[in-house]
Amino acid sequence: MSMKEIELSAGTVEYADTGGSGPTLVLLHGLMMDASLWDGPIADLAVDHRCVAPTLPLGAHRRAMHADADLSLAGVARLVTELLDRLDLHDVTLVGNDTGGALVQLIMGEGAARVGRVVLASCDAFDNFPPGLTGKTLVLCGRLSPRMFGLFMQQMRLRPLRRLPITFGWLTMRGDAATARWTKPVMRQPEIRRDAVRVLRAAAADTGLLLAAAKSLPSFDRPALVVWASGDRVMPPEHGRRLAELLPYGRLVEIADTYTLIPLDQPARLAQVIREFSAL
Repeated sequence: MSMKEIELSAGTVEYADTGGSGPTLVLLHGLMMDASLWDGPIADLAVDHRCVAPTLPLGAHRRAMHADADLSLAGVARLVTELLDRLDLHDVTLVGNDTGGALVQLIMGEGAARVGRVVLASCDAFDNFPPGLTGKTLVLCGRLSPRMFGLFMQQMRLRPLRRLPITFGWLTMRGDAATARWTKPVMRQPEIRRDAVRVLRAAAADTGLLLAAAKSLPSFDRPALVVWASGDRVMPPEHGRRLAELLPYGRLVEIADTYTLIPLDQPARLAQVIREFSAL
């Protein structure tokens, strides 16, 4: 899938766009990931949907942001809203997995004017931010200088280290090739290391962000689907149930045989539930 580019206030953002006249899905990834998280579901959904998947400045991007860009989670959420405006997208289904789901919650809290429905898939929520061992380890490493952070990330070249619970091991059962790919920009580009450290330091400074966001969820008056990995070790399944209960038009689907990154571990099943939800 070819990538396009758009110049936004924070810098140049790459995004995949399948085009087409079907309902529009905008798919968001998490920390130290890129739009390729969604390649599997998009291959299925693009038959009857327009799929837009940006690579956000969350540490695996390839185009550095401006030095003064707001790379807090709230700042990146505003960047997503800016992307929707610039592409003039309407009535989108906004989908987020991992920290991408946190971005969706923040956008919901700001009114989500261009959003018709949302999908929250095994994501950061409530007090689970930064999430699990992986998130806490990443944020701790964000205290390092960009150079030292790059040296730490060099260890991710080794598969046994990528599979540890403190790295990607509890995030995906089957997606090691993707995780290896995601770590390359921060290893190779000093300006991406700079951005990644800024993102992680901002996350460390605002650990109550999603608890505050949760207070606005009961006012979201549009359809909402919560999709959770039934055996998730990073995003507590109880949080999936709580999110579905908070949302007035929310419902919960649990998926087995997957960790947090459902788009990597169960792409066909996730595409199926998104398609069914989009058709309602």
